[in-house]
Amino acid sequence: MKWVALVTWVLTAGGGFAMLGLWLKHGGMQQSDMPGDRIRSARILSHFALAATGLVLWIIYVASDSSALAWIAFALLAVVALLGFSMLAVWLRQRSRSPALAGAGGASVSGVGDTSAAEQHFPPAIVGLHGLLAAVTLVLVLLVAAGVGS
Repeated sequence: MKWVALVTWVLTAGGGFAMLGLWLKHGGMQQSDMPGDRIRSARILSHFALAATGLVLWIIYVASDSSALAWIAFALLAVVALLGFSMLAVWLRQRSRSPALAGAGGASVSGVGDTSAAEQHFPPAIVGLHGLLAAVTLVLVLLVAAGVGS
């Protein structure tokens, strides 16, 4: 089960990395200090850094089988999940205010307000798959850390 958790974590990271790249490409860092409901750079970069750190710790856990590392990785992943849910909430609020974005794949409508937010370029399919894989990973890591199935 620890190997399945590793695979789901790597797949989740791939989707997250793609979204981070889109956010950067569409000016997320420059927009971070703008007024409005946006995903701020501190939040998205913390999410990325903690997830990457947790993944590295999980890889070390898989190699060493240290239960302490499994629990530390789980704790980091729980914080990552909270940050992820908070970013999902921002993304969903933006989309609910801009019905044109729902079918436009996040293209900027007017260049004004939240419709031009960098995170609106995230494909909904990647957002959904990233969230689903993250939830599965969180449950698997918890089960492995708790010793279920070993």
